[in-house]
Amino acid sequence: MAKTTENTPGKTSVSPDVLVTIARLSTLSVPGVSRMAPVSGGVNRLFRRGQDGVRIETDDNLVFADVYLIVKQDVNIREVSRNVQKQVSRALREMVGMEIGFVNIHIEDIDYEEANAA
Repeated sequence: MAKTTENTPGKTSVSPDVLVTIARLSTLSVPGVSRMAPVSGGVNRLFRRGQDGVRIETDDNLVFADVYLIVKQDVNIREVSRNVQKQVSRALREMVGMEIGFVNIHIEDIDYEEANAA
């Protein structure tokens, strides 16, 4: 007997806010990331979609992400950036099944801890 695939009527839509949350949480899980930086300017600011440090755009089944972050001191910025790209790409692909167009990383600052005065 031949197997048939069932086509369930209807569709699932994912809010851009969900994509932002996935990208944000994935970024914060990477060692060396201190926190997210605010997204400056652009349409996302007007719609309050840039405050989480992530700007997301979609086109058909492709996701384009710009991630704005602040790294901890004494980390390899290139390595942290690559790890963020991998984590965000993996999470978006696995959780929502969308393909990744790009994940751009914008390092906005470095957190320097103040040395305790003796």
